[in-house]
Amino acid sequence: MALIKNKFLIIGILIFCTSALLFAYFVEHVLKYAPCNLCLIERIPYIAGAILAFLVIVFDKYERLALIIIGLFFIFGTIVSFYHFGIEKGFFNESLVCDLSSISKAKSAQDLLKELTAKSVSCKDVAFTIFGLSLATFNTVISLIISAIMIRARLNYDKN
Repeated sequence: MALIKNKFLIIGILIFCTSALLFAYFVEHVLKYAPCNLCLIERIPYIAGAILAFLVIVFDKYERLALIIIGLFFIFGTIVSFYHFGIEKGFFNESLVCDLSSISKAKSAQDLLKELTAKSVSCKDVAFTIFGLSLATFNTVISLIISAIMIRARLNYDKN
């Protein structure tokens, strides 16, 4: 019974991560909201979780290990999302991660002019909200919930 529940959990993670990524790409490419650097980093747990869940489903191995690794991915996601939320609310200052575009790759005066006129996205500016909450806020809560579910599933894996 527990194995069936865990298999459905892995399938659910695959579906949820894929859906979250599709939503993020929809907001970026269809609605034309450019993501900041932290937004891009916050996608890593979803990408890694989807890939790992897919591999576990296909090869039907390492389910226990996958539960804890996915949990760790989303703990990382919780930390990054909370940091992003803190930057948006003014609790933290923007770091170098938020300003990676400041490293110039210009080889000529024209390239430098293009870089200077290019619109960069600040991590503290909230461009897209749902019910008045930023996506970083949603991601903080979702990542925390998923990491807790994964760790609990791994701790209860051998029970039943």
